Amino acid sequence: MNTVPKDVKAAVPAGAAEHFASRTFTKVKWKILPLLIVCYVLALIDRNVIGFARLGFMHDLGFSEVEYGIGAGIFFLGYLFFEIPSNLMLQRIGFRKTVLRIMVLWGIACVCFSLMNSPAAFYIFRFLLGAAEAGFFPGVLLYITFWVPRHRRASVTAMFMASLPVAGMLGAPFAGSVMQHMDGLFGLKGWQLLFIVAGVPACLMGLVAYLYLDNSPAEAKWLSADEKRVVLDELAQDAADSPARHHSLLDALKDRRVYVLAFTALAVTSGAIAAAFWIPTIIKKTGITDLLNIGLLSALPFLVGIIVQYCVGRHSDKVMERRWHVAICLVVSAIGWLLLALVQPSTGVSVVLLIVATSAVLGATGPFWTLPGSLLTGKAAAGAIALVTTLAGIGNVFIPMVVGLLIDATGSMATPQVAYGLLTLAGAAAIVLGTPAETAQVVETPALVLAAQEQNPAR
Repeated sequence: MNTVPKDVKAAVPAGAAEHFASRTFTKVKWKILPLLIVCYVLALIDRNVIGFARLGFMHDLGFSEVEYGIGAGIFFLGYLFFEIPSNLMLQRIGFRKTVLRIMVLWGIACVCFSLMNSPAAFYIFRFLLGAAEAGFFPGVLLYITFWVPRHRRASVTAMFMASLPVAGMLGAPFAGSVMQHMDGLFGLKGWQLLFIVAGVPACLMGLVAYLYLDNSPAEAKWLSADEKRVVLDELAQDAADSPARHHSLLDALKDRRVYVLAFTALAVTSGAIAAAFWIPTIIKKTGITDLLNIGLLSALPFLVGIIVQYCVGRHSDKVMERRWHVAICLVVSAIGWLLLALVQPSTGVSVVLLIVATSAVLGATGPFWTLPGSLLTGKAAAGAIALVTTLAGIGNVFIPMVVGLLIDATGSMATPQVAYGLLTLAGAAAIVLGTPAETAQVVETPALVLAAQEQNPAR
């Protein structure tokens, strides 16, 4: 696509026109993406830090595994209720105010966990954290469509999705270090200080994002007039070229592929959630007691996951195939979980299998999140971005509760590990049997929606 303005074309050789456009969008990418990644890493750490904090508060507060599972799942109930409304609100007030509101509220909610003294308080704070964070992930993906056209969006979205393993890689050693070295400071337990230290940066970064980011290219003073025209022209052309497969959210709800993708999303996200919530506990049960060492070992699956995620996503883009990349990754992850149930007492083997299970499911994330974008575009885009994740979130409300029940009933992590393995196998079967091959092949971008530029409130 060549949409460089005529005055720019006249100033440079024809062969340099695309170079000018590419350079402009590279500038856009490096302006907005690093801060978005930092913000999402903070969101994931604050959401998942209970996986490490539980090593302290479960004993101190006398929580059962079922109570922990209920609290872990209630987060997604709050997320479920407010995800789509948050994204629709973004259309009216812009991204800057939206991200400020979301990050300040979730940071406060995270700090509040330091005050919990009962299961009821745990449930309330988890619900509020989910309600506060709801809309950030789909909001960012919608925000990217305000800046980058479909054919240039792959690298941007892939880099943003790398936040998942980065958060896991950084969060575990951070949590282990805080709980081990700050325990007793100011008369507080290590897990209490962990929630405080994790929550405060989110509030500060929300203010930074509000001051640093622009709602749209039209507001960007750091773009020259020619650069701004290049961006706006490509976005306008992209909106004109977008296929309008569905014109309303109701139409999308009638499409069975939505539910196939939602179930697969449940398998993908539950695998990543399992890693965040349970890896420290699994490693501790193998006999490791030093919290910092548990944190360092817990980071390994996510470190490998960064590499696997990049390689799988790059190969999927190269061959323009999605569903088999997702399915194979889910099968490999399932094998890791199923074998883990047999060898849990061995630290070395357990860590290796955790690496297999976690990195494989992270590898599925890039190819998978290309698929919902083929279902909904146009005026339904804002709701569409949140639709599949919302439906999958219903399942994630209950899965941690079921895991807690299984652990309490059996006294072992083996049964939940088998359950996670079977769920990821079912997700692999669903994406292969329920999604036509041509659906995977026609998608040109790993964003959740292709674009809906007329919805940009600043255009």
